[in-house]
Amino acid sequence: MKVRVRLFASLRDVVGREALELELPEGATPATAWEALAAAHPELAPRRRSLAVAVNRAYEAFDVALAAGDEVVFIPPIAGG
Repeated sequence: MKVRVRLFASLRDVVGREALELELPEGATPATAWEALAAAHPELAPRRRSLAVAVNRAYEAFDVALAAGDEVVFIPPIAGG
């Protein structure tokens, strides 16, 4: 199944794109999508602990099931004040 992944800030800088499509197996989760992304861009792997994830514009857990066509957004921590 295909999902659309959006990336912001430093994640976008590492990947060089703000959005991409991933082909994932049925039953995949945001964690599965992150693993695929980190496999293609190993420098992302250590950032997982500090990320939030949204699926179709709603914050979700990394273990929620995805469906074909879902939009997954990995959100890095925001600095500032």
